[in-house]
Amino acid sequence: MPFQLPTGIQTKSITSPPGTTVYYPQVTGLANRRVQERINEHILRATRELIHAQARYQTSRQPEMIGHYEIKTNERGLLSLTLTNYAISPHMAHGVTLMRSLTFHVNTGKQYALSDLFTPGSNYVQVISANVAAQIQKRNIPLLGPFQGIGPNQDYYLADKSVVIYFPPYTISPGYVGFPMFPISVYDLTDMAPDTSPISILAADIS
Repeated sequence: MPFQLPTGIQTKSITSPPGTTVYYPQVTGLANRRVQERINEHILRATRELIHAQARYQTSRQPEMIGHYEIKTNERGLLSLTLTNYAISPHMAHGVTLMRSLTFHVNTGKQYALSDLFTPGSNYVQVISANVAAQIQKRNIPLLGPFQGIGPNQDYYLADKSVVIYFPPYTISPGYVGFPMFPISVYDLTDMAPDTSPISILAADIS
C-alpha cells in the first residue's frame, strides 16, 4: 500500500447568532479540488445540522452554544472525525450535547456509513452487536433496558485501528453515562470487509 501523508486540516468557526462559537474542520491541499470541496461541504452541512438540531431541545432562540471537532483518523487516505455541539438555554437545568461523526476517503470523496465498511450480505450487525453486548457486561455499563443490538448504520468513527461504535445519551444508557463508546479492532472485522474498505486499508501491513 503506497504511503500517503495526512490530510491538511484548517479550523473555521461559526459565531452567529450571539453566544455561538462553533468550530469545525475543513480539509486543505487535496490534489482534486472537486473532492476537497465535496468533503468540506459535507462537513459544513453536518455542522449546521447540529446547530439546527439543538432547536428541538432549547427553550430560548439564542442559547449559549459551543461546538468542537476531533480528528480521529487521518492516515492512508482516510479521514474520520467527530463534531460535537453543546448548548444551554436560560433556566435549563443542564445543557444538551449532540454529536455527529463522518468518515471519508480523501482521494475519492466517498463518505462511509457503517454498512459501507462491510461486504454486502455479511453478518456484521450480529458480530458487532455481540461484541458490544460483551463490552457492556465486562465494563458494567448501566442500561435503560435490555440491549437490542446495533442498527445497520449505527453511529461510528475510526480511531486507533478500531471501529468505535457509539450511542447518544439516553439511547441505551442513562444520561450521566454520556456517549457510550465501544471500540472494536479492525483486525477482528477484516474477514467481513472487502479489500477497498477502510477496515482493510487500516489493517494492511505497510512495513
